[in-house]
Amino acid sequence: MKPVANACAALLTLLAPATQAQQAAGTAPAASLGDTQRLDAVVVTGIRRSLESAVSLKRENHGVVDGIVAEDIGKFPDTNLAESMQRISGVSIERGQSGEGSRVTVRGIGADFNMVLLNGRQMPGALLNSAEGGSSANSSRAFDFSNLSSDSVSAIEVFKTSRAAKPAGGIGATINIKTARPLDSKERIASFSVKANHDASNDRLPEMYQGSSITPDLSGIYSDTFANGTIGISISGSFSRRDSGSNKAYTQNGWHPFLGDESGWGAIPKKGEPGYDQITNRPGPNTLYSTPVDLRYALTALERERTNGQLVLQYAPSKDLKFTLDYTIADNTVHKKNVQVGTWFNFQGGPSAWTDGPVAGPISYSALFPANDHDLAIDGGQYGEKAKNRSTGFNAEWKLSEQLSVELDAHSSTANTSPNSPYGTYSVIGSGMFSQGDAFGYYSKDLPILSLPNTVFDTNKIQVAGTRFDNAMSDQKIDQAQFRGAYKLSSDDKLNFGLSSTKVNNRSASVNHQNGDWGGVGKQGDYAANLFNTENLPSYFGQVKGSDDPRLMQKFYSFDFNTMRNRAIEIAMKSGTSSHPAPLTRAEAEAYFSAYTDFTKGVDLRTTEKSTSGFLQYDHSFDTAIPMSVSVGVRRESTKVDSSSQVLSLTGASWGSLNEISVQSGGTAFGSSSGKYSYWLPSIDWDADLTANMKLRASYGETIGRPGWAALAGGVTVGDTANAGGGTGSTGNAALLPLLSKNWDTSLEYYYSKSSYVAAGLFRKNITNFISSTTVRQPVGQVHTPIGGKYYLAAIASGCSATDPKCQRNYIFNNFDGQPGVTKTGVNAAGEIQGTIVGQATDPLLQFAVTTPSNAKGDNLSGIELNAQHLFGNSGFGVAGNYTRVSSGLSYDNHSTAAQSALVGVSNSYNLVGFYEGSGFSIRGAYNWRGEFLAATTDGAGNNPIYTEPYGQLDMTIAYKMTKNLTFQADFLNLNDGVIRQHGRTKEQLVSVTQTGRRYLVGARYSF
Repeated sequence: MKPVANACAALLTLLAPATQAQQAAGTAPAASLGDTQRLDAVVVTGIRRSLESAVSLKRENHGVVDGIVAEDIGKFPDTNLAESMQRISGVSIERGQSGEGSRVTVRGIGADFNMVLLNGRQMPGALLNSAEGGSSANSSRAFDFSNLSSDSVSAIEVFKTSRAAKPAGGIGATINIKTARPLDSKERIASFSVKANHDASNDRLPEMYQGSSITPDLSGIYSDTFANGTIGISISGSFSRRDSGSNKAYTQNGWHPFLGDESGWGAIPKKGEPGYDQITNRPGPNTLYSTPVDLRYALTALERERTNGQLVLQYAPSKDLKFTLDYTIADNTVHKKNVQVGTWFNFQGGPSAWTDGPVAGPISYSALFPANDHDLAIDGGQYGEKAKNRSTGFNAEWKLSEQLSVELDAHSSTANTSPNSPYGTYSVIGSGMFSQGDAFGYYSKDLPILSLPNTVFDTNKIQVAGTRFDNAMSDQKIDQAQFRGAYKLSSDDKLNFGLSSTKVNNRSASVNHQNGDWGGVGKQGDYAANLFNTENLPSYFGQVKGSDDPRLMQKFYSFDFNTMRNRAIEIAMKSGTSSHPAPLTRAEAEAYFSAYTDFTKGVDLRTTEKSTSGFLQYDHSFDTAIPMSVSVGVRRESTKVDSSSQVLSLTGASWGSLNEISVQSGGTAFGSSSGKYSYWLPSIDWDADLTANMKLRASYGETIGRPGWAALAGGVTVGDTANAGGGTGSTGNAALLPLLSKNWDTSLEYYYSKSSYVAAGLFRKNITNFISSTTVRQPVGQVHTPIGGKYYLAAIASGCSATDPKCQRNYIFNNFDGQPGVTKTGVNAAGEIQGTIVGQATDPLLQFAVTTPSNAKGDNLSGIELNAQHLFGNSGFGVAGNYTRVSSGLSYDNHSTAAQSALVGVSNSYNLVGFYEGSGFSIRGAYNWRGEFLAATTDGAGNNPIYTEPYGQLDMTIAYKMTKNLTFQADFLNLNDGVIRQHGRTKEQLVSVTQTGRRYLVGARYSF
């Protein structure tokens, strides 16, 4: 960005004459222009002194701002920024696959609608969603805090109410991450920290998947001033590696809802139909129930390496002028190995039992395969992603006179996420053991119980079938320039003003390479038994209630991904595959079992968003009997959106296996759309000192939350696989308006001693323009499905059940092989005829459930926050706690199957912290609890809710200062060994249950 380049050149010119070095006698950090907010603090070291400072800041300023302060630069209360923020009232976190904090929710507003700043600058975010089931590119504005180390962070400010002087975009909060500045320090800072990290979840993996038992965590910082305190240099860096595990039981393809009197693919038999007598407590006509198509168990090994660094140069030629140039890097690399075992129920019919309505949950569900020839899925994957964040910034602060100060800030920042594996951001080699019998799923416990009572576990019955390799990438660049000023009208009056320009370029792309070799790569027996390891399944879920159920299948098979892939390549070179019968060359086979790198074969969404804004803010203090102050402001925000998208042109549908229909595509098509909007956003903050120890505050402000990137993209994107019930798809709308929130806050605080207080606050948000989604079943292009076509109808007329795809396919191949669209390729050992049945022009059009975003009317959200802090005299002991209760009219109606405008992330939460400091020891124990919340409004089957159940975590830190310079520290995370569970409309409708493990870090920090 040209302004940044010019600013860098100017600063380097100014730095050139400086040769004299001297340790600085710096000053305390100066508040940003126009800032008059309060700051609550969660403190690291020097606990008592820091708490006293925090209370002073809280009392003397106004506005609703909470924060975390690192009293000792280079040392933060938690190893993860998100997990530090959850100590603040109203802040909850979402945890990633390894259980580590990733994204934050503030006062019930999810991560998509919280603005994240680095030193006051809007930061890009590039996320990839890769887990069991596939990967997709960035579709949200959420910032992933796991990319950043806490070591170089000096403070985090969480602005809960909007102010004219703050950038728009955060309805829940605007979060400002502040890093160390050398001219803000009073002395030289030099320290180095080394820790050894052990993650107990790594021990809960099969031995062949385990990483290192001990991994390093290193950080250091050097900051100093020279030339009589006019030049400052700061450099900091960190490196950490974490090897962990994630054991998960889950339903990948969602829950299919039906009213009791409805029919369709997945519905249980009604009265008079075969199988009705096997149902216990069948749901009535108006009771909603849901059925699963699968149940799986997965073990995932994760290797994460994070490298952060920052260089800061400052020059202050006078006390009234200061220049700052900074460069920040943050790299986060994740490599994953995964193995999973599960069953396809395929709605084959069998005994089931249900809870009472109006929304019934399954106590048990089953599918019968009396021939013991069904395939038990045994899949393995190896994949990963790497995130790179870069930011170059320039800042100039100039005090022109006693009355007028100005500030110019410009930065160019990028975030890129890309594959970290030749096999892409998600890969799976799917194999099947074709000796599975009846499958029973029991759902009354935390762990779903899959029972296979008459299955013969025989590795000679295993063969590789479908394989899939996804690649996804995300690029985001932000160029931003901000000008701010403050004019002091009098000792009681100040006028703040500013202008800014922000340009965001976002690109999200993905491509899928799926090989539908449902007839197999080779034949059963081609894969030697020594390729597979036999594990004991219950032992990997010992922390989840129900793992000791004797009905649970005991055997869990795993294999090495590379070894299995190499064997599949050998077979493909010798005899081809069921979908590609001709032998492949080595190069062709390697490419066949790899991810595409050319994104022109997939989906490519590109959006440019340009925003300009300006603000005025007037601050006034009243010298009255009851001292009061007020800030009144208005912000003008204007945004233009241009979006273009490349999507695949669909050409047909091929029924290649019992469970899946492949959606075929040819070339690509491009579409574009645009939109724009402008808003006036007023704000007012008021506070009064009712007594010497009591303060009352009140605020009103309006702010906006911009739509996610996927919601803005044009073109219809569909999944590459469908089933008998149809497929899924989505499209965007660049003309979407942002959410508009009108926010009210009030709080009362009582300080009954120097470092102890209690406080209570009320808040309310009226949210309009909520972004909803409408799902419509419709054809996309001229894609015809053989389901319901003439061949299919002939199979049904012959006596095949509508829920027996094996019978249907065998009939079609036996009677119509060689006719248009029907190609028979062989018969597997289970007697299932292999081949493809392609939809013809006279067949029905394949229906897709296409989801389209739109603005809805919205509703309100309100809550209460309670805070307390108490120090027990000079004993060194203290306690702190907070509680947040949130309610919203934007809740999910579990009895409705329509698309809903429910607000995700709304939950209650509390924190309890106890600490002691004395005799060289610093000890802190913290327990955080978050109540149940709505995590998503869709699952793998469509419009269905996903709820995350209550979760609590206990952490502890013990530090001992052996000498003035040397401190030893131990961190104990997730001491209670918490389990994360998600369900659908009822607790029995399991979505996932994930077991991770405790984590321990032991090390030392030396200050020079």
